[in-house]
Amino acid sequence: MPIFRPARKRPPGAPLLGATPRAISRRALDSALASARSAYPNEFGGVLRADPPGVIGELLLLPGTTAGRRHANFQLYMLHADLSVVGTVHSHPSGALHPSTADVTLFRNWGSRHIILGAPFGPGSWRAYDGNGREISLEVVQGRALPGEERTPAEYRPRSVHRPPSHAPAEFPADEA
Repeated sequence: MPIFRPARKRPPGAPLLGATPRAISRRALDSALASARSAYPNEFGGVLRADPPGVIGELLLLPGTTAGRRHANFQLYMLHADLSVVGTVHSHPSGALHPSTADVTLFRNWGSRHIILGAPFGPGSWRAYDGNGREISLEVVQGRALPGEERTPAEYRPRSVHRPPSHAPAEFPADEA
């Protein structure tokens, strides 16, 4: 007797769980570039997380990661069990955007998407690589939308640290004794 199994329907074009990411969110990329600028002249290293599958949306920093002018050592055993972790990101303060032999070894043994950031750590100073060290393209998306999805782009409005929020009173009441 045949067993009835309901068909599971995925939305058209939706990636499978564990699918290789094909995009990165602007926020995650900007975060990685800012971290690399902050660590300069030393290297910076982090881990990439894709959530939802198909879009790299988070940068994770591992405790115990050490960095110098020519190295960033990841303590991968410090990473919690997370199936959404897809690769690594690290910087090259020299500005070189190609992987070294040590980088390719890391790529082959850990993750499917890797990003190298080069000085001066601007919007175009990064390259993405697959697990074999071959250069690939990653689309930069606003928010966490999948490429091809219709979504209103989020407006970027920097907040001023020195201006009080609009809901704060103009003056503080005088202390009454």
